[in-house]
Amino acid sequence: MTLALLRLARTEGVGPLTFRRLLDRHGDPDRALAALPGLATRRNAPFATPPEAEIRAEAKALAKLGGRFVFLGDDLYPPLLALLPDAPPVLAVLGDAGLLAAPAVAIVGARNASVAGRRIAEDLAEALAAKGPTIVSGLARGIDTAAHEGALRTGGTIAVLPGGLDIPYPAENAALAARIAERGAVVAESPLGTAPLNRHFPRRNRIVAGLSLGVVVVEAAHRSGTLITARLGLEHGRDVFAVPGSPLDPRCRGSNDLIRQGAHLVETAEDVLDHLPETPRAMPLFVPRTLPEAPPDPAPDLGPPLEGSAQLLEMIGLSPVSVDEVARRCHLSPPELQALLTDLELDGRVEMLPGHRVVRSANG
Repeated sequence: MTLALLRLARTEGVGPLTFRRLLDRHGDPDRALAALPGLATRRNAPFATPPEAEIRAEAKALAKLGGRFVFLGDDLYPPLLALLPDAPPVLAVLGDAGLLAAPAVAIVGARNASVAGRRIAEDLAEALAAKGPTIVSGLARGIDTAAHEGALRTGGTIAVLPGGLDIPYPAENAALAARIAERGAVVAESPLGTAPLNRHFPRRNRIVAGLSLGVVVVEAAHRSGTLITARLGLEHGRDVFAVPGSPLDPRCRGSNDLIRQGAHLVETAEDVLDHLPETPRAMPLFVPRTLPEAPPDPAPDLGPPLEGSAQLLEMIGLSPVSVDEVARRCHLSPPELQALLTDLELDGRVEMLPGHRVVRSANG
């Protein structure tokens, strides 16, 4: 079962959304894998499923590193992350996998952070970790590094990598990653040996946000990767916090703008703890005006749509729209609407996007 799940997760063309839909439809990974050739014929595009020997080699290499896989649906899979519609099918973990289920706060920010910014992030992480929350960040230079260092002094921390678990990034933080693995956890979605590429960073950022009840931003320029993390957190009901900075420093313009839009202003750990919810919010704390977008995961053609979906397609255009807005216009019950949207997504006619939005596919 584990090898079949890993093969399905590692199949090129099967992303997080498709992985979940395939298992929902076929029941187990072996049947899902067996169905892929027929699906590839209907969608006129092959799936590249790795051979079993390759998957066995990856599992053996991870075990040699001292790590383990945690699959979506496992008892150890982080429950907050599982709430994301595009939750990673599998995580490779070094260190304490049980820490992934603990209450956590993300601290993220600029790679070229100021000395003051790094000091603030380090002090915040140290104070927060001492009071219980695990600190989550991305092991990047600047604010991420400071947050991990501060948390290690008093509590636990989780580092999420953009590439494979065996390729800490940046390389200068390899020793820090090893320390985190001893006292916390290092996590990666990509297979071992995957070098970090630009397209991997937004996916890494969604895991950072997804593991956390709140996201604290310390120094972030406009259109930065840090703001992607904040947006993803907001879309999934996580509280967003920001440390104010000088209006003369371009590294603070994005974080200051978050405060103007409604993020909690943070000067001390108590400012975070006083507003940190026990569970994600049903609705976002605020709706950001202009934050960077992360790419959606497309789904394959899995068969003809259900009766009535043609009328639903007419209501969905090439611009993303809220599923709630569609519900108000189509007069279907929530279960009926969800069934039709799922079938249309599996048919490749619509794409479900983060933030409970839907958009018509180009071939829809």
